[in-house]
Amino acid sequence: MHVQEWLDTVPAAAVYAVVALVIGLESLGIPLPGEIILVSAALLSSQHGGIDPLVLGACASAGAVIGDSIGYAIGRKGGRPLLAWLGRKFPKHFSEGHVATAERSFQKWGMWAVFFGRFVALLRIFAGPLAGVLRMPYWKFLIANVLGGIVWAGGTTAVIYYVGVVAEDWLKRFSWLGLVVAVLIGIASMLIVKRRASKAQQTPEPVTAGE
Repeated sequence: MHVQEWLDTVPAAAVYAVVALVIGLESLGIPLPGEIILVSAALLSSQHGGIDPLVLGACASAGAVIGDSIGYAIGRKGGRPLLAWLGRKFPKHFSEGHVATAERSFQKWGMWAVFFGRFVALLRIFAGPLAGVLRMPYWKFLIANVLGGIVWAGGTTAVIYYVGVVAEDWLKRFSWLGLVVAVLIGIASMLIVKRRASKAQQTPEPVTAGE
């Protein structure tokens, strides 16, 4: 069966569920490729009449907001021992250098670190749990979490969907390039953050969230 024909058989409900689940788990603090899944699903919606981009964006936004909120609650309860445990379980993602970089972002930007962190692969994983660990006031976290989740998930879905519609004929023949580009962008952002983390690891400074 042709790849496009196979994609057309994928139930829309399954796509919505997978997108919401993966993004929710990533926002919770589990290293998963949420952005790649969202971009792929948005591309699919531009070529799959049964997948509504509005519903897709809403599911992605809900997964992001709910996942971040759960991550905040876990971080607030677990505290720094939780970060230490995550560092042992996921050393590539929760190393001391990465934590120090994220903490400095919170120190500089406060609640906006949660908002802007939604657009950076590594900070998407950190934002919820770290905000809880640093005991950022929940109302500040909630505002930034909701706004960031909607703008990132909804905006990404809209942009990729309309790009897919405009270039529909081209994407049908070379749809895999969209995924390759998404992967390269994800890798590039991770390398940039990793470089900054390696520098910050030399002088990590614990901070507390501003009231």
